[in-house]
Amino acid sequence: MEYTESVVPRVLDSITKLGDADAGRVVIAGSHGGRYAAYCAARGRVHAVVLNDAGVGWQEAGIAGLQDLEHWGVPAATADYRSCRIGDGADMLRRGVISHANPLAQALGCRPGMSVAECAARLGCSLDRSLGRSLPHASARPAPPAERDESRMVLRTTADGAPCVIGVDSVSLLDERDNGLIAVTASHGERLAGLPTDGVKAAPRLVTFNDAGMGQDGAGVGRLPLLQQRGIAALTVSAHTACIGDARSCYDEGVISCANARARELGCRVGTPLKTFIDALLNGRADQ
Repeated sequence: MEYTESVVPRVLDSITKLGDADAGRVVIAGSHGGRYAAYCAARGRVHAVVLNDAGVGWQEAGIAGLQDLEHWGVPAATADYRSCRIGDGADMLRRGVISHANPLAQALGCRPGMSVAECAARLGCSLDRSLGRSLPHASARPAPPAERDESRMVLRTTADGAPCVIGVDSVSLLDERDNGLIAVTASHGERLAGLPTDGVKAAPRLVTFNDAGMGQDGAGVGRLPLLQQRGIAALTVSAHTACIGDARSCYDEGVISCANARARELGCRVGTPLKTFIDALLNGRADQ
């Protein structure tokens, strides 16, 4: 199935990069299919969206946004993490295979096993090409969701009450306040394809990510060697043990799945609960 000029999908490495001009378009984004990504898509008033299933993972967090998007009247699907790289919208379009679709997307012909490209084309066919707007099913959509933010929280403090472990649902929330601290993020561990850097705007003592199931080409852990080059210890927790997009879950439930050399020098071992390793690090029991 081919695209017409009016329904060429918008391809992004992250759903957070949506702009006003993307309203009413079919969007393919390299973000995980969790609830905040779904909120971003609905807030941006996209016509339809394809995200990455991030290995589906613990409590199906990698596709939890599909149900929310159904509620908000947005056809949505996810690409199988094994078929394309998370954080890389162009790779999703080129190689991605659909793994899940909400009922609205299914009604428009999207099915698991279909290529992302074909799914996006089918979603585009539900646009009124002559008027450049959605067909009636979308004109009666509920109001977009109320404003919400990703969470930033203090997970541990020192004896004098100063933060020592910070939790953020997205790595984009880190900044210079977090230099020297332990930062638990719920972002996937792959850098965005369009970024020349690891995307960590701080120099923490340790930074952690969710591995999004590892996925195609080992995507999900791509930031780790980049952070090693900066001398920053970094690791991932398994998506099958902790909810992607939820820093509290990653801290409380996550089990380490991969670590760079700097983290291993600190005593990090694959298979160890993240909280156990952090406790050892803070109490001087980890290898230094």
